[in-house]
Amino acid sequence: MSAPGTESDTALARRVAETAGELLLTLQRSGLFAGKALGKAGDRTANAFIMEALAHARPDDAVLSEEEKDSAARLATRRVWIVDPLDGTREYGEGRVDWAVHVALTVDGAPVAGAVALPGIPLTLCTGRCPPAPVPADTLRMLVSRTRPAAEAVAVADALGAQLVPMGSAGAKAMAVVRGEADIYLHTGGQFEWDSCAPVAVAIAAGLHVSRVDGSPMAYNRADPYLPDLLICRPELAERILGLTRG
Repeated sequence: MSAPGTESDTALARRVAETAGELLLTLQRSGLFAGKALGKAGDRTANAFIMEALAHARPDDAVLSEEEKDSAARLATRRVWIVDPLDGTREYGEGRVDWAVHVALTVDGAPVAGAVALPGIPLTLCTGRCPPAPVPADTLRMLVSRTRPAAEAVAVADALGAQLVPMGSAGAKAMAVVRGEADIYLHTGGQFEWDSCAPVAVAIAAGLHVSRVDGSPMAYNRADPYLPDLLICRPELAERILGLTRG
């Protein structure tokens, strides 16, 4: 890895996310683990690498990771990396492709740089070179959890006449909107900051609407990292969807 300070934050996020993804693919293909054991090993392996890489490249920054014990010291730090080493652990353990690696940087609580690696495809999207989302299809498509779709999201889809598209990780769902494979990602089933931070950074860079379901902005590096709801959609759909979620 380059010496500290010689690489942009976006380039670093992308390189760390992609390398973690490569490690996860190697582990997945090794045959040493399967199912839940593979997911557990993947979480630990990717987290260990990401923590080491960020400590080397940005030693003065704080890190909030799903796989690390949280420290209140990060609250006094302007620059905080928020990472999910393996988003979609179940999908990864099952050998599916809808899992992701999230690496994002927040400054004063705002996501300013980030990358979402989708190693199973393979594809990485980041804030530095994110293409505009393609033109939507004739029928709206709404992403929902493949195992536990939230009732609120299903109700909104019904009101919009949208087709439900089941998918695994939050990162995979958000990037499906960025890539034009879907039009709406509405989540109300509970999440944490690491689930959405990198996907939100990339979605904003792509020009999509991003907010809480009440229309308020997504804010990060808070004392309580629980951030339960999220809306990512094409800007022209936001007002209509928020009217339904607020009602």
